[in-house]
Amino acid sequence: MCHLSSRAFALGFLAAVSVVVTAGCAPAVEPADMVLHNGKVVTVDEAKPEAQAVAVRGDTIVAVGTNDEVRPYIGEKTEVIDLGGKLAIPAFIDSHVHFTGIGQNKLQLDLMKVKNWDEVVAMVAEAVKAAKPGELIGGRGWHQEKWDKVPEPSVEGFPTHDSLSKVSPNNPVVLRHASGHATFANKKAMDLAGITRKTPNPPGGEILKDKQGQPIGVFRETASRLVSRGLESLPRPTPEEQDARRRQIIELSAEECLRNGIASVHDAGVGADTIDAYKQMIDAGKFGIRMYAMLQGSNESLAKDLAGRRIVDYGNKHLTVRSIKQLIDGALGPRGAWLLEPYADLPTSTGLNTGSVENITETARLAIENGFQLNVHAIGDRANRETLNIFEAAFKANPDKKDLRWRVEHAQHISAADIPRFGQLGVIASMQAIHCTSDAPYVLQRLGPQRAEDGAYVWQKLMKTGAVVANGTDAPVEYVDTMPGFYAFVARKMKNGEPFFPDQRMSRAEALKAYTYNGAYAAFEENTKGSLAAGRLADIAVLSKDIMSIPEEEILTTEVLYTIVGGKVLYKK
Repeated sequence: MCHLSSRAFALGFLAAVSVVVTAGCAPAVEPADMVLHNGKVVTVDEAKPEAQAVAVRGDTIVAVGTNDEVRPYIGEKTEVIDLGGKLAIPAFIDSHVHFTGIGQNKLQLDLMKVKNWDEVVAMVAEAVKAAKPGELIGGRGWHQEKWDKVPEPSVEGFPTHDSLSKVSPNNPVVLRHASGHATFANKKAMDLAGITRKTPNPPGGEILKDKQGQPIGVFRETASRLVSRGLESLPRPTPEEQDARRRQIIELSAEECLRNGIASVHDAGVGADTIDAYKQMIDAGKFGIRMYAMLQGSNESLAKDLAGRRIVDYGNKHLTVRSIKQLIDGALGPRGAWLLEPYADLPTSTGLNTGSVENITETARLAIENGFQLNVHAIGDRANRETLNIFEAAFKANPDKKDLRWRVEHAQHISAADIPRFGQLGVIASMQAIHCTSDAPYVLQRLGPQRAEDGAYVWQKLMKTGAVVANGTDAPVEYVDTMPGFYAFVARKMKNGEPFFPDQRMSRAEALKAYTYNGAYAAFEENTKGSLAAGRLADIAVLSKDIMSIPEEEILTTEVLYTIVGGKVLYKK
């Protein structure tokens, strides 16, 4: 029992102080709107790494501690979630997605799981049966290096269009590579685009041709734009139809992220129209996900009122636009990554420089002058070196600008000489762990074992330089599935179970931080999200298993039970 002195009692009585004294002598706190308790809470907060319970008021965490410490926050109207011993963590932050692509994939042919080219042709044949003549058939996700057999005939392992064109003579068919850095088109689509054996390669792109010089249907990097332009002659949906489809795509994308425990995404390259659509849905209260959007466009378009396009924490911290995305090369799968030395399996090529050094240098000038972060897609070692050179020159020319946090998106294959520069320059490596294990088999083919060991997905080497590594999925290049990404960081195993240079694996604590706090840091948001502590946003994921302690293989069977964004349950299994 708690005792007060007679003088204290009198003073309290006379002053009519409305303090309720509890059995423990502590003043009662204002009840929380939500309490999660009876669980294991991994906070990613060094001050209090683990807890049992979390209290939330409004969209903010007000207490993290033991069950006893948080119990006073439970009032008559408090929503109480009994974790039953389950694991609660900061909601995942996917630091590199193509957000609308997630929803778009649900409205077209999903080719991610096809076993070979024959299955692709069969899927298109079925789609043709349901389509009107002349109607476009689209799809994405094929990857020739992940098939169980090489198609016949083929060029560089890519199929030719004949079998596809045979089943779709009256419908243009355009199928994007899983990486997004190559496109397959049938004859109808190529005819619409006016592509013949005489069509030249565009800068930063390549039209693959057979020995007779005929296009086989594969368009690498910027050559894909030739196919897209040919589709402009097709009937266009009305503005109202376009708006409705865009809203549908955004809703599908958000639902898929929330289902996977993701509360925040970094959208890697969007235009003004997409940002306007995000704002409209936020204003209508139909946009639960938090968005860090990277502007993409020509320097001429970016230069028009760039400072005026900066947005921070719009819609109660649901939208921020303060970064620019550029691309300097392509992807390794279609051999579009820009390398210092030729490909081991194609000695005639060092890949493609898709965005000129001069152009990105100008983007860097615009970014640093207008207070924007610059994020450059760089996969090959030449691309990474050139990007670091651009960054370093911009930093030296602007010594008064501090804490810039410029990023290399992907940073997959780095020369050993350039790895230390990430830490020295304070450049963030925005990487995707799942790419490592998904791509590993053909990484060895493309680079050879020595280059792969020296600089492929070198998480530990980068971290030892002081660089921050942030994780993502690059969806829809991969599925926006958090468990395979976490597993890839800690196990670093290929599908056959063999490890891929396991010395670069992360500990589970490092992997969780890369998927939460580091993502927040990469967006200048570490003071509001990415960890669970009083004052942080109540963005929380609850998992079916304790991924911090269970056997590695069980990580892949772990499910998301709750995704909480701003103190509201937006997904419940």
